[in-house]
This record gives sequence, structure tokens and C-alpha cells, in this order.
Amino acid sequence: MVDAITTEIIRHGLLAAAEEIARNLCRTAYNTVVYEVHDYGIGIHDASGDVVADTPGVAVFTRGNDMGIKYAIDFLGKDTMEPGDVFIMNYPYWASAHALDPLVFAPIHFNDELIGFTSCRVHVTDLNQKDPGYVLDSTDMSQEGLMMPASKLYRRGVRNEDVYNIIKFNSRRPRHTIGDIQSQVSAVYTGVKRTQELAAKYGPDTLTEAMDAINAHGERLSRMALKKLPKGSWTAVDYVDEDGVDVGELVRLQVTVTITDDEMVIDWTGSAKGVRGPVNVPVGLTTAACSLIFKSVTTPDSPVVAGNFAPMRVVTEEGSVVHAIPPMPTFTLWTGILAGEVVLKALAQAMPDRIPACSGGDVCAFIGLGTDPHTGEQWQDGSNEAVGFGGSATMDGEDGIMHLSEPGCRNTPIEVFEMRTPLFLEHYGYRQDSSGAGKYRGGVGISRAYRYTAPGIGIMLSYKTRTKPWGIEGGHEATPNAVILNPGTDAKRWEGPSYNHMAAGEVLVNATGGGGGYGDPMERDPQAVVRDVRNGYLSVAAAARDYRLVVTEGFAIDEEATAALRAPVA
Repeated sequence: MVDAITTEIIRHGLLAAAEEIARNLCRTAYNTVVYEVHDYGIGIHDASGDVVADTPGVAVFTRGNDMGIKYAIDFLGKDTMEPGDVFIMNYPYWASAHALDPLVFAPIHFNDELIGFTSCRVHVTDLNQKDPGYVLDSTDMSQEGLMMPASKLYRRGVRNEDVYNIIKFNSRRPRHTIGDIQSQVSAVYTGVKRTQELAAKYGPDTLTEAMDAINAHGERLSRMALKKLPKGSWTAVDYVDEDGVDVGELVRLQVTVTITDDEMVIDWTGSAKGVRGPVNVPVGLTTAACSLIFKSVTTPDSPVVAGNFAPMRVVTEEGSVVHAIPPMPTFTLWTGILAGEVVLKALAQAMPDRIPACSGGDVCAFIGLGTDPHTGEQWQDGSNEAVGFGGSATMDGEDGIMHLSEPGCRNTPIEVFEMRTPLFLEHYGYRQDSSGAGKYRGGVGISRAYRYTAPGIGIMLSYKTRTKPWGIEGGHEATPNAVILNPGTDAKRWEGPSYNHMAAGEVLVNATGGGGGYGDPMERDPQAVVRDVRNGYLSVAAAARDYRLVVTEGFAIDEEATAALRAPVA
């Protein structure tokens, strides 16, 4: 067996290689959602497809990459995977994502022996899905764009023009789409090269033994942590706003989490079945969302490896919203984003001292597109937005931070939008009174307003607007996400997702939810309430309503008025 010191050196070498893959990707990508937002999933895997090193981006992508590679191995066989090959897969039921999140991966060979894989998944802008930008109401996978099961982009290092031509003629934005895919190719080749260098330095047998040791150690850490968790079974229910087809009908997510000394079982029995719209997700994405939560309560301080998840088992019903089967539509992946919060809601019953209240519960994405009047060219850009995190047993929730499903992600800066698009950003800041009250309040959401200076389309992807982020131990619910059209006029307020045709001068406001509160609001430090009012997080009216505290214009406590407000009612 390889010694521990060598294993640790190789582990860090693989992590460094994964980070270099990400940097190469961001240097070469065409799409701001990749190089600004970091909407990617990157991994280095062993010869079975199990991840041994990754780079944080969209947290639920990497384990989906594992599953995609395993499906490709079963579909094609390892013997068909040659040195210099690069594959692309976006068939959602295998790739664990929708059609616009293609997985590009390459086998790693050393002396013609397969020793591993390297993977890169990104969001591309168009693969001939039925609507430009995004699909909100598909009822069948055939409406969701070009599907590739596991196709060779490169054969032994030679570009496969047949596949590239199919992609080119199945995209409204072929230059950008192929440019992003080529950036993925460059990225995975970087991973192949760096891993081969480790094999050359330490020997391929030592490298593969180290990969096995890395995953074995990850499993041991998880099993030790699992034994320390409370034992029992807890059930939680929450909802996706709608499926995009049956508008306004909530989609049920139900999970039962059972913890024993040997495993954590996450059972989605009871979740909605037969959902017509595209909020169904492949079981690989459901598993990945569960993996994120399992990781956070067992081994949050170490990098992701496949061994971490050996003690976790996910149970689903085929044909349900969390286990799509062909030809169920899967384009809108928000169920996978919201699923993690439902698992946390169940676990909060078992360990409220360790689990935070609900965050804003969404990634609240905006996508804009249209024709630039100055250049005549088509434009498309977008951003996910930050939300407030839930309060916990020891502290307030973080203000305006990216949702827990994408911890390595960022939003698109104002300067990028205004340089690349005919959009003017009217305001961007914290959303007052969005946090849930509590001894430790939830974090504050944000508000960003997009003014169209030319006609275009504004797509808003919010799927937790009809239900409120929940609190813990007496903490209050938070203000949910909202989309507002033309504020200050006869403003229209949207719930759920929307595909908006915008005239020049019209404004869309993306207002994200706050985090739920933790504990009785009356136990909050009064000076913390005053500080929140001073910082603009909390209005004077909300301080009086939620904390029964009267704050003056000079940011002091009006003791007499507060005493009267808190006096018991006769």
C-alpha cells in the first residue's frame, strides 16, 4: 500500500490540478455564466468514475459528473475509450442535469492503461431548445433541445467535425455554444495532462492506490461522523411553486431522513408524481442534492471525494418529481436546488443546535436576451442572485450570499451587464425587512433592478415565492422571493417563474428572499435590533412589529414607548 505521506502529496496534486482546470475554463469560456458566475462542475475521477478531487462551483454538479461517467462506461465500455478521446453527454437521465448543462469528460491513460477521468460541466446558452434563453413549460424531453448520450468530440486527439456540425446547426448561438464547449475540452485536457504528470512522477500503480486510499479515508471520516449524529427518523414537506404548465399549483416535496449507526437514508417517497412541467429532475441530481447536505453534517471541513457518500442511501419512486424517467421533461432544475433545504428541514427536528433555518431557498436567476440596437447582434446574459441565509443557534444568518446549492458561485457584476448588454442597472442592494425575526435573525436578501433600454426578453427563474422560508425554535418565517415588473407605476408582482417580453424603458426587479429566524425574537439583543435599523436591514415599523422595540430617528431605543408596546394586554 502507498504510504500516507505520498498519498497526501498526491491528493494535493489532484486538488491543484482541479483548480487549474477551473482557471483554464474561466480564461477561455465565452459565457459570463461560466467565467463570472462559476456555473460549472469540475472533477478528477478514478477509473470507475468516482471523484477524488473537485473544484467548488455548483455543488450538485460534481456527483452528477460521477453518474454521467458511470453511465458512459456502461453504455460504451472502457475498451472504446482511447487516449486523446473527449466525450460530451447531455442526455438528462444519465448526465444528471438538463440539456443546457453538457458534461464533457476525458479518459486519462498512462502507457495505454486507463487510470481515471477528468470532467467539466458548464451551462451553455443554446442547444435548440424550444424557446431561446430557457424553457419554462416543456411537457416532453423532445422540446428541450439537442440530446447527446455519450458522443466523441475528439477521437484520439482529432476533432470530430461530424458532432461539431450537429451542434453548430442545432444552436441559435453556435459561436458561443461551441466556444464554451471548446473551453470545456481545453479544461479536461488540462486535467488529463496534470494527472499524467503525477503518474509519471510517482508511478501509475502508486497513483491509483493513492486514489483508492483517498476515497477509503473519506468513507472512514463519514462513518465516524455518522455515529455521532442523533438516531431516528424525521419527515419534512415543502413545495416548489409550480411546474410551469399547471400554473399556480404547488409541487409537493416530501422527505423522510433516517439515521442509524451505519447509514443515513434519505427517502423521497410521498413527493409529487406525474408532474407535467419541466421541474422533474433526474435521480442523479436528487442524489447530488442529498450528498451536499450529507457532506455538510458529516465532513464539511474536507474536500469532496466519492467515499464521503458511501454511508448515504437515497430512495426515490420512478416517475416522481425527484426521479424523472424518459420522456419526462427536466429542463427547469429548480427542484434539485430546493431539495436540499427540505432535507435540512427534516434534520432540524433532530439537531436544531446544528441546522440553520431555511435560506431564501432559491438561486433567483435572471436571464436577459434580445438584439443590441448599437450592433444589431443578438445578446444574452444572466446572473443568479444571493439570498439571506437562515439564522442558527449561535449567530445571525449571512446577508446576501449565494444559495447553499452553489457555494463556489458568484453573481454577474453590474459593469459586465452594462458593458455587454442594453441593460441599465437602476439599483442593487439589500432588501429591507426580508429577514425572518428571531433571537438570531435570518440574513437579508437583495434587490436588483434591470431597466431595458431596448426591447428584449427577461426570464425570471424563482420557484420559492409562494411559500415562506421557515424558522426554527420559534424563529419567524422570512419574506419570500418576488419579481416586480415596473415598480413605482401600476407594478405587477410575479409569483413563480416568468418569461417576460420587455419594452424599452420597462424594469424588472429581482427581489430575493431572506433567511428564516432562529429562536424567540423577544430574546434578541435590543442593540442588535437598533444596529439592523441603522444599517437599513430593518425598518422602524418592522422593529416594532417583530421585536416590539421602538427605535427613534436618532437610532436610540425609546424606552417609554417600548415598555408600553411590550406591556401585557389586560
